[in-house]
Amino acid sequence: MHDEKTEARLRRLEDRADLKALVDTFSILADRKDIRSQVLLFTEDATVDSYVGDQRVSALKGREQLAAAFEGYLSRFETVYHQNGQQTVEIEGGRATGTAYCLTVLVGMQDGRRVMTTSGVTYADRYVRGEAGWLIAGRVTRLEWQRSEELPAAQP
Repeated sequence: MHDEKTEARLRRLEDRADLKALVDTFSILADRKDIRSQVLLFTEDATVDSYVGDQRVSALKGREQLAAAFEGYLSRFETVYHQNGQQTVEIEGGRATGTAYCLTVLVGMQDGRRVMTTSGVTYADRYVRGEAGWLIAGRVTRLEWQRSEELPAAQP
């Protein structure tokens, strides 16, 4: 016997799990530098605005711009590592909003030195559910803090 309240609660739980998986998959694909797959997690006309503090440093629209920007940024690093934390979501039918927290670790060369930069990042997302599931329709990325340290040279 199917109870409508039970089905609605189950749907909310499934949606929350799917949205968490969407954000986590974005991060895993970034770590693998699989840009082609990563941009498919966004709607065709998705927007991504990035801020350092209150200063907007980029405004992107559409998968093509996202792919070019993600590729250009991630290519600067030998290692990319995201560790996602808490996420809250508000779901209204086929639309949702959410906030996710992430620590990123980026290792690359700066001024001839091998540097590891750890950052605290928040994502304020808008999601839409399509035929294939949830996608990111809009994202505001905020770099909240950052710490860099020099690493020993990479060993062959």
